[in-house]
Amino acid sequence: MTIKPPTSETALLAFLDHIGVANQLHRHVPLFTVEDSKAATAHLPGAHTKNFFLKERKGGYVLTTCLEDRQIKIKHLEKSIGAKRLSFGSADDLMAVLGVIPGSVTPFAAFNDREAPSVRVVLDLQMMEHEVQNFHPLHNEATITVANTGLRAFFAATGHTPDVVDFDALEAQAAAEKDA
Repeated sequence: MTIKPPTSETALLAFLDHIGVANQLHRHVPLFTVEDSKAATAHLPGAHTKNFFLKERKGGYVLTTCLEDRQIKIKHLEKSIGAKRLSFGSADDLMAVLGVIPGSVTPFAAFNDREAPSVRVVLDLQMMEHEVQNFHPLHNEATITVANTGLRAFFAATGHTPDVVDFDALEAQAAAEKDA
């Protein structure tokens, strides 16, 4: 696997401007956990998220973005999207495929997967019901606020067609399994 050089925040912001996606950049201390994010960005309007970079046993990659407080099981996500044996992707794969490091996973990393998109993008249906969302700009020292329509335009411009999954249903499955 050839490691691609990561794209910069500056290049991402220029791309968003080029495709007409309005955004706001908010600088903050580095964020490594959802708890860090809540402390530093709770004042920002819109949905706050967490992201997973997953790998199928046979080599496919899945970039999943959902609301920050989601409690799901990977096996339920697998079944929902028809994937086989998902596990967390390695830091090396993350850098090679999406050009970001652990702690900086973001749907905007699809910017680094444009030539021949190889990453499947999965989005939380309930997150997409929010008019505005917040994501890292390829690193964890800032947050970009973007409208739902802007996020969709971004994916179209990068050649990705996200799967939108009902994460409320995934959480209900996890809760039912826990209670059983």
